[in-house]
Amino acid sequence: MSQNELKKIVVKLDPKDNVLVALTDLEKGKIVVFENESFEMQDVIKAKHKFYMSDFHLGDEIFMYGVLVGKVQTNVAKGSLMTTDNLKHAAEPFDYRSFDYTWQTPDISKYKNSTFNGFKRKDGRVGTANYWLFVPTVFCENRNLDVIKEALHNELGYSVSDKYTTYTHQLLEAYKNGVDVENIGTDLMPTANSNRIFKNVDGIKFLNHQGGCGGTRQDSATLSSLLASYANHPNVAGITVLSLGCQHLQVADFKNDVLKQNPLFDKPLLIFEQQNAQSEEQLIAEAIKKTFSGLIEINKLERTPQPLSELCIGVKCGASDGFSGVSANPAVGYTADLVVALGGKVLLAEFPELCGVEQNLIDRCETEAAAQKFINLMRSYDDLAHKVGSGFHMNPSPGNIKDGLITDAIKSAGAAKKGGTAPVVDVLDYTELATKPGLSLVCTPGNDVEATTGKAAAGATLILFTTGLGTPTGNPVCPVIKVATNSILANKMSDIIDIDCGPVISGEKTIEEMGEAILDYCIKAASGEIIPKAVQLNQDDFIPWKRGVSL
Repeated sequence: MSQNELKKIVVKLDPKDNVLVALTDLEKGKIVVFENESFEMQDVIKAKHKFYMSDFHLGDEIFMYGVLVGKVQTNVAKGSLMTTDNLKHAAEPFDYRSFDYTWQTPDISKYKNSTFNGFKRKDGRVGTANYWLFVPTVFCENRNLDVIKEALHNELGYSVSDKYTTYTHQLLEAYKNGVDVENIGTDLMPTANSNRIFKNVDGIKFLNHQGGCGGTRQDSATLSSLLASYANHPNVAGITVLSLGCQHLQVADFKNDVLKQNPLFDKPLLIFEQQNAQSEEQLIAEAIKKTFSGLIEINKLERTPQPLSELCIGVKCGASDGFSGVSANPAVGYTADLVVALGGKVLLAEFPELCGVEQNLIDRCETEAAAQKFINLMRSYDDLAHKVGSGFHMNPSPGNIKDGLITDAIKSAGAAKKGGTAPVVDVLDYTELATKPGLSLVCTPGNDVEATTGKAAAGATLILFTTGLGTPTGNPVCPVIKVATNSILANKMSDIIDIDCGPVISGEKTIEEMGEAILDYCIKAASGEIIPKAVQLNQDDFIPWKRGVSL
């Protein structure tokens, strides 16, 4: 997309497309001239939405991003608004074919000598943070984790609730003194974690979950592999495990999975089993004491300069809008290409949101084995959804549709842009670890938290998360960087947004310039020089996927 195109009020995303995207609100009757052709708006076309470039009839195919995204359901006139009434999801079939893919690598001269300050682990991997992790093997231990979390966070300076505690105290005092609490304002004084005791420990994280017992044994086995991936994560320096004792997910299973993934595992691993403890009080006190000693040790670790090839960046979109595939996703895609060209790893997941672009990704696979694995995972996932009366076509949410993502293929074609254009070096099933430099596809749902949970398990040490409507999603062990598709969102929700891609829409920046700015931010975040908003807020979302139908 050229700089001149971005200055226009509409944009065509691919030469093959037969719809245009409005970059600003267009009134009914307005004449828009694009590529020497005039279009009269038959409806109000709000920014982010699309209108048809010709008269179309029932069954006609509509293309965006150069791929089939839907079929017309009724006769529509040139200049008419695309809606769920006049367009339904459609996507091209896909299969493996021999294809000679050529990648045009981006210019990386600006970054060839760049480094970030990370934590080099003994197994050779490099973390962007230094966390202590609490892992329950079963949901029965969630309450004990909550008690420990409150004690450690409040006393060691990791709590973010101080301002709310102060505000609640203010309301209580007003009530005691007979003052109407409705007269108390909601402006809260910000608090800073300046009282953090362990300066080199970026956080103490807790993986509360609802699994480990009940359900199926397969669920527990998948959970064990997931928790082991988090214990092995390069951002994690030490682990405390709480177990009840009688659950499906036994401590021995967890330890076996840890060593299966990493035979050289040597991090502090503290294990406490409640059914072998004298009392709950003794269990919690002992866990706190031993963890405190562990925190003293990992606080001795320091950041050192590391090459950018040690970055592993997950790319994600959520609460998407009609600008996601126009600004933020392509910009993040350019960042992804830079990281791959520099020898790093990039993880593209959310398989329900790759519907319609499968052939492009298959053609980019470096090996037939990777392509076939992707095909099998996609087809089995979609088949499972259809068996329960659903399907990938039901992925877009009401918010997505309201802001211009009319079909799943439209959403998916835009979502795939955040993976860039590099060849696909590997395809990973859920909880499999990325080991090859380059772009890997990771099987996860589209659900924001299930997807980020899976990316971290695959080894992402930073996640770039684009959003057009705004979402607070974070992750316990992998810093999540929020990238807004538009400046209105970036300004409205500045407390959760880190990067504004609105300048792409306004024409102030090209996709390439924005992509470099995002990488610059990533380098600072990986070095601990910038703390992403989700990390500042302790937005530690964690939802294991049970391999059921989740779109």
